[in-house]
Amino acid sequence: MECVVQGIIETQHVEALEVLLQGLSGVPKERVRVHELCLKSGPNLGVVPSEVRLLCDLAQPTPSWTIRHVGGSMRGAGAEQISVLVRTVVESKASKNVLHYFYTIGYKLDHELLKIGFAFRFHRGAQITVTVTSANKMAKLHATDEAVPVTPGIQLVEITAPAAADNYNDVASAVTAFCEYLAPLLHLSKPGNTTGIVPTAGAAAASLMSSGGGKTL
Repeated sequence: MECVVQGIIETQHVEALEVLLQGLSGVPKERVRVHELCLKSGPNLGVVPSEVRLLCDLAQPTPSWTIRHVGGSMRGAGAEQISVLVRTVVESKASKNVLHYFYTIGYKLDHELLKIGFAFRFHRGAQITVTVTSANKMAKLHATDEAVPVTPGIQLVEITAPAAADNYNDVASAVTAFCEYLAPLLHLSKPGNTTGIVPTAGAAAASLMSSGGGKTL
């Protein structure tokens, strides 16, 4: 399982967000360059459609592949009372032949994206990952070198933390508490409930950049 929230930020304020995250986490940022392929099952695999994502990490000297399946999210009164989405996630490392394998068993490519940006991974009440990326589309199949931004000027911020059935409340609280530090720059909410950009983000970003934001909090 994982707890997750998302938000959007104008590209012009990403540098200020990076400064803030550096100060909060005290760890170096990691480069993100991921080719994401979304595959959907064909009719031969049953009437209930399924979807998997193949992630190719292009930031590594040797690209590595991961299979990622996002399951259903937690529902009910308990889920409504927390400000993060709790969902099941299964990930597995795979070989470079993984795309051919899924095509062979009946999956078809629905869409693909190239996600470019950076991430911070650190422990703060939970093992938190903050990823800031721009989504880029390709005019030609798998042509990552020709990718262009889907939403120029806007980047996606995602905060995730692994959780289990017996501790998701504690993890959700840790993520929620961390989100408060980022509130001057962006709204974070459950995926699908994005609330737009913060009108005063420009002033907050200017203040951060002028102060250097450098101290680990």
